Amino acid sequence: MDAFPWLARLGQFLMPPRCLLCGSAGHDGIELCAGCAASLAPNTYHCRGCALPLARTAELCGECMKGPRPWRSVWVPFRYAWPLDLLETRFKFGGNLVAGKVLARRWIAAGPPPALPDLIVPVPLHAARLRERGFNQSLELARPLARHLGVALQPRLLERTRVTEAQSELDAEERARNVRGAFVVRGVPAARHVAVVDDVMTTGATLEACTLALLEAGVERVDVWALARTPKPGFKAAAP
Repeated sequence: MDAFPWLARLGQFLMPPRCLLCGSAGHDGIELCAGCAASLAPNTYHCRGCALPLARTAELCGECMKGPRPWRSVWVPFRYAWPLDLLETRFKFGGNLVAGKVLARRWIAAGPPPALPDLIVPVPLHAARLRERGFNQSLELARPLARHLGVALQPRLLERTRVTEAQSELDAEERARNVRGAFVVRGVPAARHVAVVDDVMTTGATLEACTLALLEAGVERVDVWALARTPKPGFKAAAP
């Protein structure tokens, strides 16, 4: 919360926000106009097991039929598609924290999660990657979510113990191998139900590794939340 909310309101009056995508006047106090906000693709039809975008909602997709996922539920309100991917790139790789604030606000506006956890934990970066980037994009998204939902946030419960390759450059099998055993729980989790937060979910390998670490540490239930889910190549959304 701003220390001087009146000052923030004065700043918005003197310099109203402009849309990061088209330059038009912002909407609802953020740097995104109503039209561009409406163009973010909701993940309406998806696999209930891993939130993979589908032509119609199904209990399990082909991958989930191969074996159960370790988490209890998944919440991913958007598809990773234009223009969300542009905002995400500016945020994650361009260091544009305003874009991150916009994405967090849109996530909050998407509605509540399936269930409220006792604790929210962002996917951690390795210390070397954190020094390089200057911020953890998952934490920047998790912080306003936790505040809005009134749920405690614990950014240091999970630790990434080794530097891993960029997941975006790997296939599904390589992603799983890349993060296997890369996370440990520091201390004793003071919660029975934890939600792990990431920015983008592609194969789910990172969130699965985090989930397994938490379950092994004694957490009874782990849910996974991500802002957006990457669809399979060639995916076509159903006509509205």
